[in-house]
Amino acid sequence: MSGVSGGPAVRVEGVTKLYRRVAPGQRFRTLKSALLEGSLVGRAAEGEAIVALRDVSFEVARGEAFGIVGSNGSGKSTLLKLLAGILRPTRGRVVTDGRVAALIELGAGFHPEISGRENVFINGALLGLSRREIERRYERIVDFSGLADFMEEPVKNYSSGMYVRLGFAVAIHTDPEILLVDEVLAVGDESFAHRCLRRIEELLAAGRTVLFVSHSLALVEDLCDRVAWLEGGELRAVGAPRRVVDAYRQAVAEAESEQHRRIKEEREAAEAAPVEAPAAAGGAEIPAAPQEVLRWGSGVAEILSVRLRDAAGAERYHFASGETVAIEIEAEPRVALSDFVFGVGISTPRGVECWGTNTDLEGFEPGLFSGRATVRVVCPALRLGAGEYLLDVAVHARSGSPYDYRRKLLSFTVTAPRVGVGVYSPEREWRFEGDVSWQRAPEG
Repeated sequence: MSGVSGGPAVRVEGVTKLYRRVAPGQRFRTLKSALLEGSLVGRAAEGEAIVALRDVSFEVARGEAFGIVGSNGSGKSTLLKLLAGILRPTRGRVVTDGRVAALIELGAGFHPEISGRENVFINGALLGLSRREIERRYERIVDFSGLADFMEEPVKNYSSGMYVRLGFAVAIHTDPEILLVDEVLAVGDESFAHRCLRRIEELLAAGRTVLFVSHSLALVEDLCDRVAWLEGGELRAVGAPRRVVDAYRQAVAEAESEQHRRIKEEREAAEAAPVEAPAAAGGAEIPAAPQEVLRWGSGVAEILSVRLRDAAGAERYHFASGETVAIEIEAEPRVALSDFVFGVGISTPRGVECWGTNTDLEGFEPGLFSGRATVRVVCPALRLGAGEYLLDVAVHARSGSPYDYRRKLLSFTVTAPRVGVGVYSPEREWRFEGDVSWQRAPEG
């Protein structure tokens, strides 16, 4: 369904999608019974429908990269099929404004007995291109797919990876205004995946909109501006990639912990009481509204305080570029931990990530974190450009599951004696040769 130009590229309003549950005896029915009862599979009893999505609402702005994460069966692919027009919602509505290309089941429409070249023309026509448009783009499609030596071969001889490469190449060259991507980058070799990502980034740079489904959480964090988390067909959270992905990781970790606990209870049911998981500190569930959340985590460990100190150990929040800065974190676990990582990140108020690191990236193998401790990361020369900065601090498991994540915990300012552009101010010296000279600028 097309929307009105000038609004969001995608609008999902109270969408619910139900699938009829088919009982074994109802799968095959006669035409007579279908005409009498109005359905080839018979009437479903109340409450027997499978809920794929329930009352999902969000908007995606033009030019935005919007990620969708969640476990298998959470409704991610159903949502993309609704956006692509392959399915229709049971309730609610989906509005898209612009040409949509769906990279969902690539190559599903290929005819196995005819050549790759012929399938390009058929598939391109199904995606809305005229024959003349396909002819103009054919060479680019073949070059992108890397299958020039196989285009006259019947596609029944193609591997699954070759299917995906050709399907992606056709779809990506329809010049979509809205691109729907469902896990297709997981198939194919590393070089082709990089080529696909570069093409997606080119589309984003050109102001196109991308909705991206993937189980690669690192890729979602890196590529997307915002992320939605679906679970059981319901929208659990929408917001900044790091916050939503961490909330999802935490939920997965809690579910795995619960599963291990149940298995242990079953083994020890005759003589042992159930082992209770640690109570969560801070919100264990992220609200669905896309509001700013500044702290989340399981509470297995807690950040008690964070301070910035200068070279002399004094607490300060205003520095000159190049000064020594120490980030001092005081934290305490609820239980002794052998899996822990301390991390810090610096960003601008507009969300530009300037620098970040953690103990795992720096090669520190966790030993034991059993009581209150102080962790410091010392930067002998923090060469940030002049401006205001925000500090994120976290303690989490090596898998990324957060114990305590503090976003925008504190702010500090940096001044620089020389004006520059950007967030980095390196040591520098200008040198000149040849017929060029400069006048010293007047002081004051």
